[in-house]
Amino acid sequence: MATQSDRTEVIKSVEPTNLSFGPPAAERDQALFDCFVASESFKSVRHGGKTVILGNRGSGKSAIFLKLKQEEERASNIVISLAPEEYSYEMFCQVLAKEGEGAWAKHGAYAAAWKFLIYVLIMKRVTSTGPSLKTGAAASIYKYLRDNHSVDTNPIGILISYMKRLEVLKVGQFEARARELQKLYKLEEIASLIPELERVCQRRSVFVLIDELDKGWDNSEDAKAFVAGLFQAALSINARGKGIRVLISLRKELYDNIPELYEDAQKVRDLIETLEWDEPALLELIAKRIRNSLSSSEKMSPEKSWNLVFSETLDYRKTRSFNYIVDRTLYRPREIIQFCNTIRDIAVEKHKMCPLDYQIIAESEYAYSESRLQDIAAEYRFQYPGLLSVFGTFRGREYNLLREDLEEHVLKISTGESPIDEAAETWCKEADPEFMIDTLWKVGFLRAQAVGGLRARRRSGSSYLGPHQVSSLNLRNITRFHVHPMFRSFLAMKEAK
Repeated sequence: MATQSDRTEVIKSVEPTNLSFGPPAAERDQALFDCFVASESFKSVRHGGKTVILGNRGSGKSAIFLKLKQEEERASNIVISLAPEEYSYEMFCQVLAKEGEGAWAKHGAYAAAWKFLIYVLIMKRVTSTGPSLKTGAAASIYKYLRDNHSVDTNPIGILISYMKRLEVLKVGQFEARARELQKLYKLEEIASLIPELERVCQRRSVFVLIDELDKGWDNSEDAKAFVAGLFQAALSINARGKGIRVLISLRKELYDNIPELYEDAQKVRDLIETLEWDEPALLELIAKRIRNSLSSSEKMSPEKSWNLVFSETLDYRKTRSFNYIVDRTLYRPREIIQFCNTIRDIAVEKHKMCPLDYQIIAESEYAYSESRLQDIAAEYRFQYPGLLSVFGTFRGREYNLLREDLEEHVLKISTGESPIDEAAETWCKEADPEFMIDTLWKVGFLRAQAVGGLRARRRSGSSYLGPHQVSSLNLRNITRFHVHPMFRSFLAMKEAK
């Protein structure tokens, strides 16, 4: 067992060059599995029947899918992952007719095409991984694939091909008989094989993981119908419960922006897992990455692991270093990893040793703040275009704001007195101050001072809350706000005198 003097020696010997907090993208994180935090959300997805993962950018959706893939393959189950490069919203817009050009509802067409694609992909996989001599159910499936899908078409090709078959019937020069169309919607081509496939999958489960649907998102008619149809197809397949599970991950703001999904949210709420993190989980995440970098600290608690790298208490107002850093996040793993990496890089550049104090953290904050401001604006570019210019109107101001001062500020934005980008005018012009305040709170730019016994993911004594700490808040009753600490450095915001 290490003595206190041994532990002190370890702390003195830690060099920032030996630290690695990992890349921001889970797909490139070689230490992901060693540092994975098995959150309640992960357990709900793996064992609790949740099939849809919602989360903001950087909240760990892809990490959960990668870990799930590892666990299920270890259990000798089949995992099919559909990568973002395998679909393109722009391609759909180019090759498919618009809804206005004919009597067809793309939502339903995409649902049928997705079901067809998923079942065909599963057939291909179980056929390729099973014994070479096909008997029983496997023989029927093999015969269908041999006769209809002998060419190794990529998934997007299969999906578009089925959509085009529907389009010809619905948008063609002559309306086809309803029976022919019904055959496609009911997947009659493979309907008799589905029970056979399910019997095979009950012996060896199949998981279909569809991730990063936001890649290439363009907010088009096809993009929305593509995702809405996928949701409908996944729910239909999962409802059969025959050894096949289709899991989907999607950014929360895109989910909220697709009416076909959001309007039916009540019906599927029990199937949706929304990723949420709190401070202890984020501390554990970083502590695991520290321990992975420094083998000497493997058995240390999260707090002691953190204190190997950062001074426990900063010179700045005697604040705990973890509190200072996590306060500059929206409780997303990618953010705290990014901030810690930025601090580490500055420490290496300045030849500083651990534990790192406020001076190094403060020097790192500006670049991190700029990056996060731009990323948040990009994240909400479809709901709130030009959001970055709205953030910019707060530059140089005091970050603590009374309601009347905040209302006056956003009123200047909506009336054009404070200049913003033309794109932002589409939602800001003549907007109600309450709408503006609510929007800035929802995207995480503002936090509101809440009093009383409100339940939220906050530490004791913290009275300002953002959407990452409490799911909803009646802002009309709030009299004090402040700009989230994550954005203050880049916007050169000041404390009230």
